[in-house]
Amino acid sequence: MEAKPYVTIVLPCYNEQDHVIDEVERICKAMDDSGYTYELMAVDDCSSDQTLARLKEAAPRFPNMRIRAFHRNGGSGTVRRIGSQEATGEIVVWTDADMSYPNERIPDLVAVLEKDETVDQVVGARTSEEGSHKFLRVPAKWFIRKIAERLAGQKIPDLNSGLRAFRATVAKPYLRLLPPGFSCTTTITLAFLSNQHDVYFLPIDYSKRAGKSKFGFVSDAYRYILQVLRMVMYFNPLKVLMPPALWLIGIGLVKGVVDVFNYGFYLTSNAIVVFLSGMLIGSLALLSDLIVRSRGE
Repeated sequence: MEAKPYVTIVLPCYNEQDHVIDEVERICKAMDDSGYTYELMAVDDCSSDQTLARLKEAAPRFPNMRIRAFHRNGGSGTVRRIGSQEATGEIVVWTDADMSYPNERIPDLVAVLEKDETVDQVVGARTSEEGSHKFLRVPAKWFIRKIAERLAGQKIPDLNSGLRAFRATVAKPYLRLLPPGFSCTTTITLAFLSNQHDVYFLPIDYSKRAGKSKFGFVSDAYRYILQVLRMVMYFNPLKVLMPPALWLIGIGLVKGVVDVFNYGFYLTSNAIVVFLSGMLIGSLALLSDLIVRSRGE
């Protein structure tokens, strides 16, 4: 019986025909030189070009590569979820096939997990932004990251890097939460941080991607914000709901005191509505927190 590899690398491939083999070669060379046993799971996400054909043609050159082909496009999140669920390695690595991430450094990420058992995930924290719509992405990602830091209660150098490695057993309960799109990376980061799993951020270079970007600024930025709120609500709803509840209750009380002095113990409808709104949101926060704690995850 063939021994299981130590590392499984999940590589989503969608319309990357011009450079996918270069990326596969770069990954396999780095892993061969590292001495780690590995499998490279190249998943074709129903490409409309020759990506799958190029992978099959090159397969004999890369004995550690396993090709999986989707019959309909599921999105990078779906690829990473299914790839992680089917991974046989103890360590799972996510990366992209667009030449933007320094995949020759994958062994460095794996080494951190191998040497430090207290770390459950290593994220390649990008030191620059080279994506499309750069003048819009930089402030938007900074804003979203600050929201995530506020809600998660700790500093996050890179919330949604596509290059990361994590322990398969730790990630298993959270894989079902992954959305189909790009925000799957945000989800896995917040899932670990919200459950007190140590995440190590390793600085990496980031290059301009090859080929055409699949990132839509408005739609994907909107999904990122929703996913940040959704994940924190899932693990710690008090962080989202209790602050506005307390503010509304406080404003309602102050407005009530002002009304008493101005109108002789008469409360205006505004004060009552604001106070009751705060009480309702606070009750919802406590109920949500009770549900979270009763899940036993």
